[in-house]
Amino acid sequence: MSTDFHIMVIGAGQAGLSAGYHLQRLGLRAERDFLLVDRYPQPGGAWQFRWPSLTLETVNAVHDLPGMSFTETLPSGARSAAAAAAVPQYYRVYEERFGLRVRRPVSVTVVCDRTENGAPAQHDARLNAEVDGGADTIRVRGLINCTGTWERPFVPSYPGAETFTGRQLHTRDYHRAEQFTGKHVVVVGGGLSAVQLLDEISRVTTTTWVTRKPPRFREGPFTADDGRAAVAIVEDRVRRGLPPGSVVSVTGLPLDARLRSARARGALARLPMFERIEPDGVRWGDGSFRRADVIVWATGFRSALDHLAPLRLREPGGGITMTGRLATRVAADPRIHLVGYGPSSSTIGANRAGRVAAVELMEHLGLR
Repeated sequence: MSTDFHIMVIGAGQAGLSAGYHLQRLGLRAERDFLLVDRYPQPGGAWQFRWPSLTLETVNAVHDLPGMSFTETLPSGARSAAAAAAVPQYYRVYEERFGLRVRRPVSVTVVCDRTENGAPAQHDARLNAEVDGGADTIRVRGLINCTGTWERPFVPSYPGAETFTGRQLHTRDYHRAEQFTGKHVVVVGGGLSAVQLLDEISRVTTTTWVTRKPPRFREGPFTADDGRAAVAIVEDRVRRGLPPGSVVSVTGLPLDARLRSARARGALARLPMFERIEPDGVRWGDGSFRRADVIVWATGFRSALDHLAPLRLREPGGGITMTGRLATRVAADPRIHLVGYGPSSSTIGANRAGRVAAVELMEHLGLR
């Protein structure tokens, strides 16, 4: 099988499938002109690993991929269907219908410039993508990176964390609330996942909620104008080379019926962040203490971009300066587009950005 392609798409979640679809629509052929790879053995991206109780009723909206409706693949009683089953099934059917021929499991270890005789590569040179720990090298002219965040869970460092005798886990490792019955659980984080877990866990045991900043709840519907305003703020940040930041800090937390019930149970009585962790609990700066058996770090994720480190795309502050119509093109290297980063991190944002990235990259490479 060829190891030379015009374009490689890394990741076959919403962003990668959208990019692959549009590359085909624009005249490129899968496995001949472009290659779409994914690290997981089965379709579904990170969705296949979500906790079982996360249903289509409680998850953020899953928008249709281009050319095919999500509802076509939904079972009866779709609102109660587990997202970890329904979304991967949709992706599986989508890949087959449009012949995207995802190569998996393929893990891209590192991407670097191809050099000749030790000379620095130019931006019209090929990129070398080493896969599966260097077992193979794929040479490409351009890259659409759609690796998301699932592989980069973030847990902040707090004094005493290593002394805690209970259990610590990240949202990524959560399965079901019943595993904590009879234990006191401290949930850390101010995002949507944090309050969803609080809602579930507080139904079976006692909880404490702590956040770095006071949470902001949103009453009423989230309008299209609200969405555009939130995306605009994140887009402005990445165009200035700043880390994307949290969308929830812009949109607020939706106060739906489930969260109202959690608030009535006292589960949403938020406390500020503790100062240190002790063997049997957490302690604040004023000396107050809360015993804990479990600490759940619902503290989000970071973009999974370590494989691009040799290209030196990051600014000193940790962000990547983005440009292009929808801020998918890396300003420092127009051969590379990041879809699912910053303003394109939602499923609807990934759809739109997949098309724009395909068009802009093909134009840059002289393919249209």
